[in-house]
Amino acid sequence: MPVFWFALSFVKDIDWVNAAIAFVLIHVLLYPSSNGYNSYMDRDTESIGGIEKPMQPTKQLLIVTVIMDICSTLLSFLISWQFAMAFVLYILCSRMYSYRGIRLKRFPVLGYMTVIINQGALIFAMVYYAASNNPDVDIPLQGLAASAFLIGGFYPITQIYQHKSDKADGVQTISMLLGKRGTFLFCAAMYAIAFSILFFYYLHENKMTSFFILQIFFVPVIVYFIRWMLQVWKNELMADFKNTMRMNMLAGTCTNLAFITLIILQQIG
Repeated sequence: MPVFWFALSFVKDIDWVNAAIAFVLIHVLLYPSSNGYNSYMDRDTESIGGIEKPMQPTKQLLIVTVIMDICSTLLSFLISWQFAMAFVLYILCSRMYSYRGIRLKRFPVLGYMTVIINQGALIFAMVYYAASNNPDVDIPLQGLAASAFLIGGFYPITQIYQHKSDKADGVQTISMLLGKRGTFLFCAAMYAIAFSILFFYYLHENKMTSFFILQIFFVPVIVYFIRWMLQVWKNELMADFKNTMRMNMLAGTCTNLAFITLIILQQIG
């Protein structure tokens, strides 16, 4: 959801009907279907995502994900055929990431790149295109890059407590490759790059007030991140499910509020 609001904050003339349709298609159908399919393939027995004790998936779950994919793809044509093609591309990449016969998530770098390009750059492009009143608008490269790096700074942290279960499943994540300490340093570097891109974008657009507003909303995230990192430095057992979920919730909430605030200020400005 933060990427959705982030992309919308870049659009100068918003088509609110298409934006609302895109929001529903992405968050009610696309993401849940992707997560459901991933759960069906993984069959996790330990905590995963926001669920501490996941139930075992059934065949019905797989059927529901397929139905959701078909319905959402057909409905995506309400926006445009280009949006629909991007929608299908997301589904295909998501399935290749999880499907046992391919399973891109087995490979730390390739799996990581699939996630940040798909959930970051591709979603940004889809939302920006769908929400723009100008069909010939050029999608800003700074937004695409910043989205990818923002997801790139967030995603490895979500894997930090799953090293044991991922190893047992034959999966090597980017977090496993980096180690728990390395994951924190890597994520900090990705966020630094993302915000550097945003700094120069807002500077060029003469919107430095927007950049400083973002910094205010991210203060709680940075404080928690550094505090948690120092705890893990002393005791790696602190990189657990509970702390990860707190980080996810705080980062997601602050990021959403930040970009929604920018959208409101842009509309009333």
